[in-house]
Amino acid sequence: MDMSVMLGFVVAVFLVSVVPGPDMLFVVANAAAGGRRTGVVAAAGMSTGLAVHSVAAALGLGALIQAAPQVLNGVRIAGAAFLLYLAYLTWRASGQEVTTTEETPQLPRRTLRRTYVMATLTNLANPKVILFYLAFVPQFITTGSGSWPATLQFLVLGAVFIMVGFPVDAGAALLAGTLTDRIFRAGRRIRRRLERVTAAIFAGLAVRLAADLR
Repeated sequence: MDMSVMLGFVVAVFLVSVVPGPDMLFVVANAAAGGRRTGVVAAAGMSTGLAVHSVAAALGLGALIQAAPQVLNGVRIAGAAFLLYLAYLTWRASGQEVTTTEETPQLPRRTLRRTYVMATLTNLANPKVILFYLAFVPQFITTGSGSWPATLQFLVLGAVFIMVGFPVDAGAALLAGTLTDRIFRAGRRIRRRLERVTAAIFAGLAVRLAADLR
């Protein structure tokens, strides 16, 4: 796998991860309700769900691309359309106010095991996570001579996604467990800027995708 592609993936994943989305908000809500350890366990559950998505994509879509490389073009076209849609939604959200009562609801205290299971199931059951994963990761899959098998690329990129995303979610949990709802009020301006950067990344990936079609 080309190291420049891997570096671009790491940067993109980091920027996507630091923007508060449904997964991070779930983690923060649990941390605010149950403390830092509960939040970190919720982050681990989210990463477990992502690991399952990675394996499923590798065994299904990865195997299909390996058998018929031209399928990647169809996946990329659909992915480009979805990424443009995400870019629009993310940019629009950057201009909206976020209130703690709406985004980080007070959750009842749960055992750590139940928190982990709930976080994993929340990630697995979210169709937007599945669509995002299938739209985002294939943009970094390479084909042709010298390329790794598509299945292996999916697994490696999925592992990198988790290695980058989990520390971000866990860090948010530690902060939220300490500062509770003040974290988002104090960081509203930063959040807006990060969301706009992320929207630009989504749009850029869609353009890059269209340029790579052949």
